[in-house]
Amino acid sequence: MTDAQWAKMEPLCLGKRGDPGRSGKDNRRFVEAVLWIARTGSPWRHLPPSLGHWNSAFTRFRDWTRRVSKRLFDAVFRRSRHGVRDCRRHYRQGPPPRTGRKRGTQSQAIGRSKGGMTTKILALTDALGSLVRFVLLPGQRFDTVGVPPLIDGLAFDALIADKAFDSNVIIAELDARGAKAVISQHPRRAQPLAIDEEMYKWRHLIENFFVKLKEFKRIAMRADKTDQSFASMSHLTAAVINSR
Repeated sequence: MTDAQWAKMEPLCLGKRGDPGRSGKDNRRFVEAVLWIARTGSPWRHLPPSLGHWNSAFTRFRDWTRRVSKRLFDAVFRRSRHGVRDCRRHYRQGPPPRTGRKRGTQSQAIGRSKGGMTTKILALTDALGSLVRFVLLPGQRFDTVGVPPLIDGLAFDALIADKAFDSNVIIAELDARGAKAVISQHPRRAQPLAIDEEMYKWRHLIENFFVKLKEFKRIAMRADKTDQSFASMSHLTAAVINSR
């Protein structure tokens, strides 16, 4: 992590002087420790001593999982977003959140697909390829399931996606928003729709983002046990990518 990147992230970290509670000894060293774990995919016990004691770093990371990582990512994104605006429109009313979760892999966004037990990261990027939001899904779930929470509360002029998102429901929602649907058509679609082929070429931006994200082996291998830790690790690495 460069000095310029740390200058953007330092004011958003907990434990600095002036914050309530106990002050962290070295916030930058802790963030570097988490990034080392994410980049190498190593267990926490293999953390080099120069980056601190592994158990202290892990305990602090678990605390950041609940309070800091998402806020850090959101703050970095607000400074650099392009082509995406906040919107008060909601997709549709959903069921009330549950107070507890069942045990097992289903509650950790892990499911069986053709490649075995996997997790899907459904991501939305802005016009420059910086991550806006992501949703974790079990490997066997349809990609279209994650679209409503992904675009809820956001305004944009167009949505570019591949044929996995070729759904009449999604296209109708985009039409209602006044946004252009630039979605690759499924070969078996009864009534093919015309799309802007020149604009569709920009779909490489989301692929470029995943190339950068998978440079962090812990993300590529889904090495975290819980979905909360995996999402927190993804938020922190995405914040570093967006701050480049």
